[in-house]
Amino acid sequence: MGRHAKSIDSQILSRVLSAAPGTVLTPRYFMDLGSREAIDQALSRHARAGTLRRLARGLYDLPRTHPLLGELAASADDIATALKGRDAMRVQPSGAYAANILGLSDQVPMRIVMLTDGPSRRVKVGNREIVLKHTTLRNMATAGRASGLVIQALRWLRKENVDDKVVATLRRNLKPEDKATLLADAHLAPAWISAIFHRLAPPKR
Repeated sequence: MGRHAKSIDSQILSRVLSAAPGTVLTPRYFMDLGSREAIDQALSRHARAGTLRRLARGLYDLPRTHPLLGELAASADDIATALKGRDAMRVQPSGAYAANILGLSDQVPMRIVMLTDGPSRRVKVGNREIVLKHTTLRNMATAGRASGLVIQALRWLRKENVDDKVVATLRRNLKPEDKATLLADAHLAPAWISAIFHRLAPPKR
């Protein structure tokens, strides 16, 4: 290994070790340090050495460990954040994944779909598939807020399956500030979901 390669290796290692456990990294995170080829080679070396864990092609993480469970799987949110890179694009959990986050489903889907206003992408990580799916600006109007999560979860459940039990679960799991967000964003939701937002909103004093 030449002097320049060693320098890139050491700089990458320093940046990796300064990251929090669970951080998901792509080569783009290190592009200021050298060529893509040199960075790819350095990341592969660190993965073979066990400093990094290779999740998929061009996707690594600094694994979190549990005293009993050992290395934990990388979170879908962290993977999506890494995939979107430093671009100003947004992501919004959708479908079964949104329902799981809100406690409306116990099943963690193997195919996790997140809506985005950026380009569509997909990556296979172990037995999971993380999908970034390009969608309309209207669907992203509530991205990153509780209202967006609830809209996507209820759309997945469908109107005929949303009963008092579902409403009670949302009322229990949403924070007061989240419920206030629902009321503010009610005009951005389909009419039947907007009605549920008003049922969940905090009572006026």
